[in-house]
Amino acid sequence: MEGLITKSCKLVGLAGAVLALSLMVGCSSNEPTPEQRAVNAANRADQAASRAQAASQTAQQAAASSQAAASRVQQAASDAKAAADRAEAIAARTMASPRAQKMGLYRRHHKAAAEAAPAPSDSGAAAPPAATP
Repeated sequence: MEGLITKSCKLVGLAGAVLALSLMVGCSSNEPTPEQRAVNAANRADQAASRAQAASQTAQQAAASSQAAASRVQQAASDAKAAADRAEAIAARTMASPRAQKMGLYRRHHKAAAEAAPAPSDSGAAAPPAATP
């Protein structure tokens, strides 16, 4: 019986040693296998592609916004030019018609003279002419 116990203890001890040795070999190798490295690299490449696609979409949106802003600026410049042209035309008409200014003075002068003149009397005599300055 002692031999059986001794043999079983040796067997358990040997099994424990093999188990400990296999754990040490398994744990000492922290490096991933080539398959794991390939999977990790593929995951990183996929993430980089997703980030690049998001950046591309952001750039396209920024380009569209820039084009819209440029269009609005161009329209505003066109409107400003049209307004300046209209103002220039009005100024040219105003500055180029001294006759209209003289006619206004003529009308005001005759209107004032007519108001200052006495009303014609029933005597039949003509009213004296209005004085012109």
